Amino acid sequence: MANGAFTTFGAGDIINSIDSTTGTLWSGNEPRLTEVYTSSVQNSSNSGQYYIHVYQTSSTETTAAVQFDIAYGDEVGSGSLLYNTLVLGKSPSSTIFGQYQNIALGDDTEPFIFGNYSSSYFYALSFERARYKESLALGTMALSLSGSSGGTGAGAGVTLSLTDNSNISTGNVFGNAGRVYQVVSGSEGTVYTGLNANGYTPDSGSYGLFLPDVGLILLNAAALDGDQPFGTDGGISLGTLRNSNQNDENMSKLYGAISQSVFAGNTFRLNSQETLASDFYFVRAQNADFNYSSNPSFVSGSTGQLLWPQMQNNPQTFITTVGLYNDSNELCAVAKLSRPLAKDFTKELLVRVKLDY
Repeated sequence: MANGAFTTFGAGDIINSIDSTTGTLWSGNEPRLTEVYTSSVQNSSNSGQYYIHVYQTSSTETTAAVQFDIAYGDEVGSGSLLYNTLVLGKSPSSTIFGQYQNIALGDDTEPFIFGNYSSSYFYALSFERARYKESLALGTMALSLSGSSGGTGAGAGVTLSLTDNSNISTGNVFGNAGRVYQVVSGSEGTVYTGLNANGYTPDSGSYGLFLPDVGLILLNAAALDGDQPFGTDGGISLGTLRNSNQNDENMSKLYGAISQSVFAGNTFRLNSQETLASDFYFVRAQNADFNYSSNPSFVSGSTGQLLWPQMQNNPQTFITTVGLYNDSNELCAVAKLSRPLAKDFTKELLVRVKLDY
């Protein structure tokens, strides 16, 4: 109903909608991560004992932004220097293990089970909330790892492609961190079954856990360390070391496997997903509404009469903007039309305004 310059929305003029949308995870809205870099400054800093940042360009560039972090967790603290040589088993790697144990399992006594394989050490790829929005998108992951920069075993020449098994999962499994899927051999949701019908390794379970709701990928280090000829055990001879009170630079090993694969022409593909709540406002201008301008120059300030006689019998306006007001007549949102729309007593207009949350 029109009331001066305002029209009150009717019961059917406001519609609510909820949609799921998928977007890119990487900077610049790039669909794929085609280059990876680390920072020598960050790697050698205190934080570098716990994780390393991975950038899409040189860390010294002004456009450099962290795309994800790599961490290494070990239940007994192997692979990193002890905090105190008198206290065995307490090191950055044990801290990382406990941190992700709490996040993924919610219990610091629960073991990590990768498929059907229990492991006490793993790698973690973590993404910031601003990148993955509500969750990592299922069936979009394609992470390639090259064995050429890992260990020196027989699997060193193998390139491994990993994805999540959401496309073949018979139902959602929920854990402390929300939905849980297995990381398996494959690409963008397509599972490769050359070594195992479910994409697992023959002997070391799955390649890890895919936790979309917290932006986390845990990789089974034992699976990646497999070193049988031609990768027949599913490994790439990554060469994870578990020495006590020694910096084994395991995080750099995984970064090397990723960077060598990217250098060879492979890319890291993974999307974000979020649920958008939208309100649709149907703004209706009936034939008798909004035919006179509210601009003060339209009428005489002293008499209130129209200044332009030709507008008396056949007035015409051009609608360019829609303003949404609350009950206190406070402007809350503005919608701009792509072009002015002519309005007179012979025309009625319908403008749909969409607000996303």
